[in-house]
Amino acid sequence: MSDPSTENQPEPEELHSPAPPAAEADAAPVETPSETASSLVQRVSEALRAEVAKVIVGQDEVVTQCLAALLASGHVLLEGVPGLAKTLLVRALAAGLGCEFKRVQFTPDLMPSDVTGTTWYNLQSGAFHLKRGPIFTSLLLADEVNRTPPKTQAALLESMEERQVSIDGTTHDLPVPFMVFATQNPVEQEGTYPLPEAQLDRFLMKVLIGYPDPEEEVGILRRHHEGFRTSDLESAGIQAVADAGVLLQCREAIGRVVVEDGLLRYISSLVRITRDSPHLLLGASPRAGVALLQCGKVMAAMRGRDFVIPDDVKELTCPVLRHRVVLRPEAEIEGTSPDTIVRGLVARVEVPR
Repeated sequence: MSDPSTENQPEPEELHSPAPPAAEADAAPVETPSETASSLVQRVSEALRAEVAKVIVGQDEVVTQCLAALLASGHVLLEGVPGLAKTLLVRALAAGLGCEFKRVQFTPDLMPSDVTGTTWYNLQSGAFHLKRGPIFTSLLLADEVNRTPPKTQAALLESMEERQVSIDGTTHDLPVPFMVFATQNPVEQEGTYPLPEAQLDRFLMKVLIGYPDPEEEVGILRRHHEGFRTSDLESAGIQAVADAGVLLQCREAIGRVVVEDGLLRYISSLVRITRDSPHLLLGASPRAGVALLQCGKVMAAMRGRDFVIPDDVKELTCPVLRHRVVLRPEAEIEGTSPDTIVRGLVARVEVPR
């Protein structure tokens, strides 16, 4: 079977040799004495947004959600029809971070070892060697993740939660940072394997990508008319404006964002109300509340604040909850969407003053 990654695989290595060192967390700091931790996050996020905008026209909400997930150390499920630049978006983020990117096309015959890697025995040296799979990267694009059987989908579970992968009984750490962007097509369901709830719950957000508006689409056509090619990011002039060390500094800063008790109760109420809705068969888990808390802190820091307000939480409620709730069959028949239910429930929860 051919290699599922678009990148060349690294040479096999001895199984018990140390993993490649992660990027140093104490890289040259970008925070200045007069700059607060939150303004650092704001500056880095805006710099990354500017680099992504060199190749992505519009989609401001999508870019914001992906940046928030990146800063929150979460994973993203991207849903949209083909041709909406999902792959290009992830490649642009990787280029802006100066980190490694790999893409795996998920197919019905893909095996777990095609993603994680495998070990083999060298008769000449008398030692086991590890051939690392494409999962050993910083940003992994799992393209059309719902087209591969559950056994292969499960290969991502450990890596997404623990940031490590087990191969033949040996655990290997993944690079820092490590993030999964998985895509799926919402219209072609034949020959697909819906992601189980346990897998969906590993994604911090489910981000929906829609068609661009008329002016944005004209801008896309203009760029391609002027010679832009999606296969050649270098010509777009994307520069690495951060690295793993800066990203870790941002995450540490986000951890210091203040959240009042009233906001904690508000987040708890948002999650708990989904469990009582007559339209939902399954409500959000406590992990969803943790995700809302983290996303609220990220949004506050991205706006240069060191404290969370209700709007920070409300802005990302749909991306965080839409894949964590299950509609009742009658609601699906009526054409009701999870977003409609979630927005209605959010409107019923009293906002803290």
